[in-house]
Amino acid sequence: MGIELAIRLYRRRFAQPLHTAHGPWVWREGLLLRLRDSLGQVGYGEVAPIPWFGSESMAEALAFCQAQGDEWRCGEIPAALPATQFGLESAQADLAGQIARQKPAIPTDSLANAAICGLLPAGETALSVAPQRLAQGHQTLKWKIGVASIADEIRWLDQLMVNLPMNTRLRLDANGGLNLAQAEQWLVACDRINTNSQLATVEHLEQPLPPDQLAAMTALGERYQTAIALDESVATVAQLEKCWQQGWRGVFVVKPAIAGSPQQLEAFCQRHRPRLVFSSAFETAIGRRAALAIAARCSPAPEPALGFGTQGWFADDWDTLTPAELWDRL
Repeated sequence: MGIELAIRLYRRRFAQPLHTAHGPWVWREGLLLRLRDSLGQVGYGEVAPIPWFGSESMAEALAFCQAQGDEWRCGEIPAALPATQFGLESAQADLAGQIARQKPAIPTDSLANAAICGLLPAGETALSVAPQRLAQGHQTLKWKIGVASIADEIRWLDQLMVNLPMNTRLRLDANGGLNLAQAEQWLVACDRINTNSQLATVEHLEQPLPPDQLAAMTALGERYQTAIALDESVATVAQLEKCWQQGWRGVFVVKPAIAGSPQQLEAFCQRHRPRLVFSSAFETAIGRRAALAIAARCSPAPEPALGFGTQGWFADDWDTLTPAELWDRL
């Protein structure tokens, strides 16, 4: 027998539902993979789809993995299964020792959180949580918008910026939930804040419009000073390539866990040297480790804060477990 493939399903609950423009997210589901060779060496991978973000469904990922039987022959993984590509290629890299040898993208000392973007809850609650994130060492924060009324959210934004230290950077994430008029309202507010040297900075407005409105987002980027970042528009490597070919030179937010083949993602980054922000897909520690290995190889220098401030968002202790311990827990 060659390389043994084993699959385990997981389902973990958010401590509080994550509210986005797509609605509340209560449960995170995915697959953990383990490859084991004839010498008993193991490698772990994770398939963590987000169908509403552009990846395959859990059912599609599970069907492909189960169809392999109990042996992985390193065959071709369809491009329509980007999360599965990530999971199986990561497991192979782990089996080869490549992930363990990679210098981590996040420092392991007390400055670690300074390299990570802290995630704020949607709505007015962000005002009370922001000081907690700052106390944890985060210098960049991310706030989901497009959940409440725009008038209320801009009012809360103004209150938030007044209370943040001047060296803080804030990312606003609309998850493609705004229309053009609303996006302009937000950009006017962001430009107003960014021209005030006494306030913290809005780093970018993330995915203000749906993915099919790239031309409109490009035009907004030319009209306003605040940067615009693509997220849902570039969920996969194929979409990254398409947007690049269509002329997008703004920020790309990349979630390695659903982007597809790590090798193809790295090739895109090396070929074009785009403006990148690497981000979590709320994967477990197994997927997180593999995603951060990619970020370490591909992040620009100086790199923006990594969007991996997701620890503590689940009602379990999985973030404290090693890959082997997590595997045994399921």
